[in-house]
Amino acid sequence: MLLPFIVLIGAMFLMTRSAKKKQAQAAEMRNQLAPGTGVRTIGGMYATVKEIGDETVLLEVAPGVHAVYAKNSIGAVLEDSEYNRIVHGDEPGEVVPDDASSLTEAAEETTEDVKADLTKKTDAAEGDKDGKADGGTEAK
Repeated sequence: MLLPFIVLIGAMFLMTRSAKKKQAQAAEMRNQLAPGTGVRTIGGMYATVKEIGDETVLLEVAPGVHAVYAKNSIGAVLEDSEYNRIVHGDEPGEVVPDDASSLTEAAEETTEDVKADLTKKTDAAEGDKDGKADGGTEAK
């Protein structure tokens, strides 16, 4: 009779302990906030931190558009490279050409090297001894 109560109290202790760890990690993450840092809110919006208050954060959600959020609404503090990859589509190490000319130059080089053979093939025509061209068959 005492065993179920012990198991129940142990399970409650483990659940509250893990919840406290998560809260401590979230508080530590929110302490890392600094102006210019990229963040993701719990609603999934990406923004840049402009100002930090005691309980609020001023976020720039678009160029020139500012909104005040509670600190608790910050879901993640992102590194600069990750924020730029998500928001601006920047891929590390990827070089994007200014125009399409560099893409067409490679195609032009390959077409110039290969010349089309437009000469008539006489060996194939002589190979047909029964007078049928292109593998034609007689209907029965």
